[in-house]
Amino acid sequence: MESTFEAVRAEALFASSLQMSEFPADPAVRAAVTSTLRRIGAKGCAANVATEFGDHPECATNRMGWALRMIRHAYAESCTPEVFARPKKAAMA
Repeated sequence: MESTFEAVRAEALFASSLQMSEFPADPAVRAAVTSTLRRIGAKGCAANVATEFGDHPECATNRMGWALRMIRHAYAESCTPEVFARPKKAAMA
């Protein structure tokens, strides 16, 4: 995974009620991540993922792959290095 943010978002999407069969758009993915994190928190999402991998590893693997693809797409523009880069100092005239 690229970052901790990506991992937490993927776990939140995994734990959300969104389904692969819904083919959710990026705004729906971001809304599901936000609401799931507010509802059960990052630890709750991680616990949900762990439970599903223990109970249904064959399904959980597919869902996590889907969640990662969706997160990478939904947050692609907001997670570019340019977002975190320091602004360049203006040239002194």
